[in-house]
Amino acid sequence: MALTEYMTALQQAQNLGLTRQIGVSNFNIALLQQAIDVVGRETIATNQIELSPYLQNRQLTAFMQQQQIPVTSYMTLAYGKVLADPLLAEIARQHQATPAQIALAWAMQLGYAVIPSSTKRANLASNLLAQKLRLTDQQMAQIATLERNGREVDPEDLAPLWD
Repeated sequence: MALTEYMTALQQAQNLGLTRQIGVSNFNIALLQQAIDVVGRETIATNQIELSPYLQNRQLTAFMQQQQIPVTSYMTLAYGKVLADPLLAEIARQHQATPAQIALAWAMQLGYAVIPSSTKRANLASNLLAQKLRLTDQQMAQIATLERNGREVDPEDLAPLWD
């Protein structure tokens, strides 16, 4: 089944009241544009994509913001790799926070919804505290320098090649 057929079926389900919103996941610009062409940008509630300080996906997020499609970030902690980052650790020290909280605060401050994963209840509770952090413009600019196209998800299996 082609993307056009899937999106049409989802819109029909929405029209029948079977769902309130339609979200997509791992859509690059080309896929997102196809979805917009079929159902309209106002129908797409979010695009859930891999984002972290190491994979900032700037072209895609800029396109989504231009289209007014909310960004939902998964893998924001890059499988825990950001926890050992010296820059994030220094910013965390300045805020009496953890590197995880800093990475999550960074994403939220950019306007993204975040889905951090953890197997430990204490980490989940700690992650929630990121909502209270406000990073400075300088700290946001410093984190922007961490971009390294650091994919954690295999594009062939779970996501298309990012723009």
